[in-house]
Amino acid sequence: MEMVRTKLSRFFPVAAASAGVLALAACGGGGSTPAASTSTPSTTASPTTTTATTVASASTAAPATQATAQPAGNGLCKAGDVKLALGQGDAGAGSVYRPLLITNTSAKPCTVQGFPGVSYVAGSDGHQVGKDAFREGTKGNAVKLNPGQTAAADIQFVNVHNFDPAVCQPTPVKGLRIYLPQETASNFVPADGTGCASTKIPGNQLAVKTVHPA
Repeated sequence: MEMVRTKLSRFFPVAAASAGVLALAACGGGGSTPAASTSTPSTTASPTTTTATTVASASTAAPATQATAQPAGNGLCKAGDVKLALGQGDAGAGSVYRPLLITNTSAKPCTVQGFPGVSYVAGSDGHQVGKDAFREGTKGNAVKLNPGQTAAADIQFVNVHNFDPAVCQPTPVKGLRIYLPQETASNFVPADGTGCASTKIPGNQLAVKTVHPA
């Protein structure tokens, strides 16, 4: 009997300790589970709500942006509305200055404002020679041209023979390719001469000023 009591006394402390561990584990699991259940929905709900709001805002803003687009016909002079020519020029300091005359040959008024795009062209394919004309000065006011009226933009033609031939690469040119301000179609103005094929000359072979009333 004494031996049985000894065995039982050794067994019960172990069982009691195990029961205590199980009870603590049960308490710990019971306390953490409700907390996780409470916090998880609030964390998940926040990004979902933000995303929905962002999508709704983007969907609402898109039509407003499209509605403010400008119409194609904006009253600007187009390549087909005008006749271009070079006026008489003045020479000075290794350059010749000539006005580019822009005459409205259409049946309706049109407006031109800013710097024309100007470059030398050569060959039967009209390929560009050298860099575009440098824009000199500031953009002027809009010039309205009624049918038959003319505006002008002054162009400086630098004597390219003053550049080192090895750098300039002198090339015969047939004239000028002209883009009116904010226009994508071009006009050709005949003007035989010589331009620099190189784009690395120390200066500008052409310069243009803003359009002004003639």
